[in-house]
Amino acid sequence: METLNRLKAVLAEKQKTSRWLAEELDRSPVTVSKWCTNSTQPDLPTLSKIAKLLDIDLKDLIVSTKE
Repeated sequence: METLNRLKAVLAEKQKTSRWLAEELDRSPVTVSKWCTNSTQPDLPTLSKIAKLLDIDLKDLIVSTKE
């Protein structure tokens, strides 16, 4: 089963970088990079903040729409 990283895809769709996200969240770029490579995952409150920053529904960050 293929692992799809929605955060990385949404950042690309919104033309934002992981460095931008790190600055907006006041987190280390290394931390955000780990989220983008599926090494670790942000907690739910952080996911909610990310969704607001990227102006998307939280569900779109955690549910793959790939068919």
